[in-house]
Amino acid sequence: MVTKGNTGRSRFGPGPSGKSYFLLNIILTGVILLVMGYSLFYSPDEEKYPVPCIHEQLTGEPCPSCGMSHAFSLIVRGRLAEALEWNPHSLRLFLFFALQLLMRIILAAVAFRTTKNLRAISVTDAVVSSVMALTAFWPLLRMMWLSLPG
Repeated sequence: MVTKGNTGRSRFGPGPSGKSYFLLNIILTGVILLVMGYSLFYSPDEEKYPVPCIHEQLTGEPCPSCGMSHAFSLIVRGRLAEALEWNPHSLRLFLFFALQLLMRIILAAVAFRTTKNLRAISVTDAVVSSVMALTAFWPLLRMMWLSLPG
């Protein structure tokens, strides 16, 4: 028999309002783990990355994110100075993903355990994540905007 606490829901799963937020955090955790796994799987010492830069192939010019896969592979191996040579923004973006991974795991656990204040938690999460994303990606966005013709 499953007992119910004062929230009126089972203690063994997320409540109805927390289910979507829990699922969102699990999906985002999976995506971030795929990025990290990709970085671990492909050796920075071998040039065998399966995802080429389409921008560079079309224009012959590197884009602001060129070298990011290589740099992430170096970062997960602790070779930070080399990573920054491949892409000067790589550490900033890697830290964004690492912090987001930690946040997603914590927030999934919160959504799984309680439905109290879930709206406030999700709004705060959205604001904090947006600020983090803008801070992490701003140099790349700025470089792209400045390179637009016009």
